[in-house]
Amino acid sequence: MNGIVLMLVAAVVLACGYLLYGRWLSNKWGVDAKALTPARRMEDGNSFSPASAFTVFSHQFSSICGAGPVTGTIVAMAFGWLPVVLWVLVGGIFFGAVHDFGALYASMKNNGKSLAQLIEKYIGKTGRRLFLIFSWLFCIIVIAAFTDMVCKTFMFTPAVDASGAATGAIDFTKSYAAGCAGTISILFTFVAIAFGWAQKKFNLTGAAEFVTGVVLMVLMFAVGMQFPVYLDKFQWFAVVMVYLVFAGAMPIQMLKTPRDYLTSIMMIVMIVCAVLGIVVLGVNGQATITAPVFTGFSTASGMMFPVLFVSVACGALSGFHSLVSSGTSSKQVEKEQDAVKVGYGAMIVESFVGILAIIVAGIMFSDMNTAGTGALNAGVASTPFQIFAAGIARGMKAFGVDSTVATVFMTMCVSALALTSLDAVARIGRMSFQELFSVDDMEHAEGWRKLLCNVYFSTFITLVFGFILTKIGYANIWPLFGSANQLLSALVLATLCVFLKVTGRSNKMLFPPLIIMLCVTFTALVQRLIAMVKAISTAASVTIPAGETTWGAVFIANGLQLILAVLLIVLGLNIVVHSFKAYQKAEQNSEVKA
Repeated sequence: MNGIVLMLVAAVVLACGYLLYGRWLSNKWGVDAKALTPARRMEDGNSFSPASAFTVFSHQFSSICGAGPVTGTIVAMAFGWLPVVLWVLVGGIFFGAVHDFGALYASMKNNGKSLAQLIEKYIGKTGRRLFLIFSWLFCIIVIAAFTDMVCKTFMFTPAVDASGAATGAIDFTKSYAAGCAGTISILFTFVAIAFGWAQKKFNLTGAAEFVTGVVLMVLMFAVGMQFPVYLDKFQWFAVVMVYLVFAGAMPIQMLKTPRDYLTSIMMIVMIVCAVLGIVVLGVNGQATITAPVFTGFSTASGMMFPVLFVSVACGALSGFHSLVSSGTSSKQVEKEQDAVKVGYGAMIVESFVGILAIIVAGIMFSDMNTAGTGALNAGVASTPFQIFAAGIARGMKAFGVDSTVATVFMTMCVSALALTSLDAVARIGRMSFQELFSVDDMEHAEGWRKLLCNVYFSTFITLVFGFILTKIGYANIWPLFGSANQLLSALVLATLCVFLKVTGRSNKMLFPPLIIMLCVTFTALVQRLIAMVKAISTAASVTIPAGETTWGAVFIANGLQLILAVLLIVLGLNIVVHSFKAYQKAEQNSEVKA
């Protein structure tokens, strides 16, 4: 299969999905161009801050398009590229984009309420508390998975001698791209703050805003190329965690909003480079997808149902997106008609990124893959990030970009994908933790409650638990992340069903994705739970030689996952039951349309 053909077909299908189904949904749900949005009606200069359609789209897209559409799609290619492509296209148009747009629209119609607040209104207070616990657990899983991937991307490569033994030194040649990307990522924080200040100080908009952003990023890239930072994985853990403390606690317009704008420009450039690279490689006869089309319904990872559908979350359907849609984006949309561009449109573009990842990995398959059997692997398994970055860098080299510059640029881009999601989820996790313990009259609340709701303390607690989970490693966390993510999407769809029913809007299009995802996620979680129990039982039955810590490692890798799986199943079942009861009690058109 030629990569160019697949890319064109996917682009046409996704564009038609947005223009036809997205607009149909907008009309069906009654999007009103004249309605006053929460961002305008409740503007406070902090959480509620009206912004242009592109600015809010940038925030939504850069927040949701993290590591997921790259990692999930490449991991799921164990089943072959065709099943993954079909799920990304069908899931993106009829599942994910509907879910994201629905969460954004429901929040906007309820004064920018968060998802937890929507659940309290439509499901009940118990449902809200259960959801907040679920949401917080989900956030620490995401923090663990993405932090582990980012730090592995930035860490230096140790030098080895002729026998392959580590010498204790750094292999500067192999570590250069990662070191440069690390420097750029550190600079990115300060550049984003400076850009945000300039936006406000000089009232930058349109072309002036765009050009300023591009100039700052070019300077940042040039400095990073000259001064690479070489740190090991655990040193990068410390750097990322310090960044997340401030990113999760600072006002959104100070760091996150300007960073998202800059990241979106970077990602647009990355997408353009990927498309051009695939085209040039295709013209040169080098864009053939060498990965297998279909390998079977079962692999070492398990059965296609449910593994495929939980592995590919971002890119097809992701519950995490609803937290962004209702948590931050709904408070920034200036005009109601922009909701479909932000909610539905951002998901469609993310699906296209997922398709590009599949094509790039398919082309690179014979040279570099996650199994470590490719010519460029040197017997070491590669992360999906590394495969994606190396593949697009090869395409950029084909149309004349220096290979070193291309590699550094792509390493920077893929790490930015994860970091933008990380700072979003750190903020959402902190807010979920605060909401769990907050009361209406916080001024006269108990001392312990004030402490738990403190911005920095709640951020710190969230990150500590996320850091503990990084000990498992992203490869072990990813199946649990996928299951929790898709269960979250099902819970959101259930809430949206109630919202649409009581406001007299059509909700029939939500039933198929809701039922399918409930079946997928509970099956995946139960399978994961059984696998963890077996792994622990097997380890416990083996005699451990004196001085070894095999049992401790097994407990960390499997015991924590087992505990989380049980918690997620119990919480998920409780919320589903409460949602079903609430839906039965809800009366059609009982709430005046907002």
